[in-house]
Formats: sequence, C-alpha cells, structure tokens
Amino acid sequence: MAVTAGMVKELRETTGAGIMDCKKALAATDGDMNAAIDWLREKGLASAQKKAGRIAAEGIVATCLINDDKKAVVVEVNAETDFVAKNAKFQSFVADVAAQAVNTGAADIDAFMAETWEKDSTMTVKEALAAQIAVIGENMNIRRFRQMEEENGFIASYIHAGGKIGVLVDVETDVINDDVKEMAKNIAMQAAALKPLYTSDKEVDAEYIEKEKAILLAQIQNDPKESQKPEKVIEGMIKGRINKELKEICLLDQVYVKAEDGKQSVAAYVAQVAKANSANITIKGFVRFETGEGMEKKNEDFAAEVAKQMGM
Repeated sequence: MAVTAGMVKELRETTGAGIMDCKKALAATDGDMNAAIDWLREKGLASAQKKAGRIAAEGIVATCLINDDKKAVVVEVNAETDFVAKNAKFQSFVADVAAQAVNTGAADIDAFMAETWEKDSTMTVKEALAAQIAVIGENMNIRRFRQMEEENGFIASYIHAGGKIGVLVDVETDVINDDVKEMAKNIAMQAAALKPLYTSDKEVDAEYIEKEKAILLAQIQNDPKESQKPEKVIEGMIKGRINKELKEICLLDQVYVKAEDGKQSVAAYVAQVAKANSANITIKGFVRFETGEGMEKKNEDFAAEVAKQMGM
C-alpha cells in the first residue's frame, strides 16, 4: 500500500514520533495505522517523543582512546536523573556511543545521530537512543562529542567522579614514558579542577581583550578614588588586571596546583618534566566537558570537588 503524506501526518499527530519514523512504520506495516502505532511503540520511538519534553541534564561524560592513544573522543550523554546515570545499562550505552564517535566522520551531532548504529546496522544512532529511552524509561540525549588526534605524541584522558567531568589533553612529544604520561594526566586534572578557557594566551582573541579592557576602564571611572589617577597609571592598572585574568583562564599560565613552591606555572612544570626526560614537549590543546554545563540542573560544584581531591 502506498504511504501518503496524510497518513504520515495522522500517525505523527497520534504518536508524537518523527516524520521519517512514521513513514518507516507505515511502510513496514503496509499502511495499517494501528500496526504502525504498535511498530513505533515496539521501537521505543513513540514513548521517546513523549519523554522528550523532560529535562535531561544529568548523565555522564566518557572518553574513548584508540591507536596507542593517538586518537580520542570525549562525549556527553544526558539522562534525567543521577540514578540512571549510575545504571550499568546506561553506562554501557554511553561507552558504545563513545566507541562510535571516536571514528565518526560526522561534522556535527545531527549528522552523527543520522549514522548507522555500529552495534546494530538495522537502525541509526538516533533510533538506538530511542530504544534505550524505551528500556530505561527516562528521556536521554546524546548532547555533544569532540575528537582529538595527535600523531607526534599522544592524547591524555581524565574522567572525574564517574563521568561528571571529562578532559582530553593533546601532548606533542618525542618521548613517551611513565613520567611524561603522569605529567599529562596531572595537566588533565588541572583542567578539570580549574576550568581554564584557553590553552595559552596566544588563543585569546583581541576582541575578548578589548572587551575586558573596556569593562575594567568603566570600573575605574566609576570609582571616585581610582578615576583621579593619571592616565598612565590607569593604563598600567588595566594591563596588570588583564595579565592576572589571563593567568587564571589560560591553562599553561595557571599556577600548577601541585607546585611545591605554590608559584610554578603549568608551563614551567611541563618544561621541568621535559628537561628531566630529555624530551621536547608541547601541550597543543585540551577539551573539557562537564555534565550538564549550561543546562538547567541542580547546583553542584564539581570543579571544586576535583580541586579538593588534588589537595588545593
């Protein structure tokens, strides 16, 4: 039986499932509306749509590394509750998502969701997610992923608190041993704890700096005492405050949290390890995912928790 646009519309309004899913259901059941509804329910697609309005801001971040740690990915998959995030079935699904994402050629999450699911070639990643929603009974979402690759070194990975925070660090090096690997892990933990925005000040764009300068100048002008200082003094104050901020938001410029003197920067720590191992080491970049960041969720300061773990 030919599937018409009207039939697809009717099924979609009845079940809340997506257009393409409704079309597939009708094609699989020869246009039988009731059978198509059952088909969608069996696939978990109808119930998934009903749950889609619920906020999924919990979940876990996971990483997957391959090719002797030269290629890696970090993914975030969300659920509604922390209880489900600790569920073995959910964690297994997230691991499968990471295993697929590490090799995906998808440019964005929509393209990734449309890919064939490697664990079952009869469905897409989106359909595999819907099936998990039906089994687990909560709304879930594959929110994002980021790949990282380093041929002349390796990728370091760190997961905190069972997946609350995940970090990848790109390490270019001509020596790979236990000391260098420990250094890379320590830097990944630093990124987890202190939440830098950039790897170094070279990544900070001029527009950001100019915006910060304007804000600082306005603060000074609004202060009765500071506004009376000479122009050169004010310029020096602004420059000093900008430099202080850069040391807080740039990973390599931050004070290394395990520094014995409490002053050594991350860059100096890297140089120290490089010298001790006769190596050339460059920290080229990092990726940091925190579960639910930017989403509506209960207030938990995971960065502070990591910092506490590191003895800060």
